[in-house]
Amino acid sequence: MIAEYRWSAVVAAVFLCACAGADQDVEIDDFSVALSRAAMERTRHSIRYDGSYRRIGYPGGDVPPSVGVCTDVVIRAYRALDIDLQQRVHEDMLGHFAAYPQLWGLQGPDSNIDHRRVPNLQTYFRRHGTELPMSSDPLDYRTGDLVTWTVGGNLPHIGIVVDRRSPDGQRPMIVHNIGAGPKVEDILFAYPMTGHYRYEVAGTQDSLEAVPHSRQK
Repeated sequence: MIAEYRWSAVVAAVFLCACAGADQDVEIDDFSVALSRAAMERTRHSIRYDGSYRRIGYPGGDVPPSVGVCTDVVIRAYRALDIDLQQRVHEDMLGHFAAYPQLWGLQGPDSNIDHRRVPNLQTYFRRHGTELPMSSDPLDYRTGDLVTWTVGGNLPHIGIVVDRRSPDGQRPMIVHNIGAGPKVEDILFAYPMTGHYRYEVAGTQDSLEAVPHSRQK
């Protein structure tokens, strides 16, 4: 009887370990961890949703810290790692404007707004990062990935995959701002997906170490 109990305990332990392993990233790299931390840190801020056009500085320009949209979550998270998407997107558009969506009637790049538009970020990540498959398998989405969707019928949206799990443990959570400020939510498969990317930059170790740990949610 004791032997049978021990064998059952071993089987149960192996099963639990396998299930737990399926719910967590394997060998998350330092960059992804740091980007996840930076994204989680954004959820501490009270942000009024406002995507209006504003003139901002360049490089390193930003809208007022009390306002922002979904792209600003991504921009500010990367900026915490000393990666300026405003400058990187603008410089790429200067040399390859025709490669970017022509949706706003512009004749050339505009460093005030280009990086704050989801279709432009998608193009930049596709050109300079890694475009990944869109699947219905949550295991295909790693900490630090970027995901885009269409919400409200035809509005582009973007968020960052972070190292938190959904309440049922089945999906990674997303940090995003869909109107109520930066939140960490279980929305990976909540909307029609339009893109899946990774964008990492080498040589940012000092910045990675400087990103603070966020509070557990």
